[in-house]
Amino acid sequence: MDLRETFATNLRRLRNARGWSQDELAFEAKISRGYLSELETGEHYVSIKIIGRLAEKLDVEPAEFLKWPSKRGR
Repeated sequence: MDLRETFATNLRRLRNARGWSQDELAFEAKISRGYLSELETGEHYVSIKIIGRLAEKLDVEPAEFLKWPSKRGR
């Protein structure tokens, strides 16, 4: 898994954990829902500025987006 896929997976996970739709997070982060969708599917690279906005709205550290998924059974 590359970093863009890792970011996309973590973004979806964190948004869902918060119970927000893409529309809600996009509104809060002041980005379009279409762009958020493309970030969540790994179609686009994300800027540091947008990572900061998303982290603030999801109430997480920016590094949360780049954490590798844990291996099950370890």
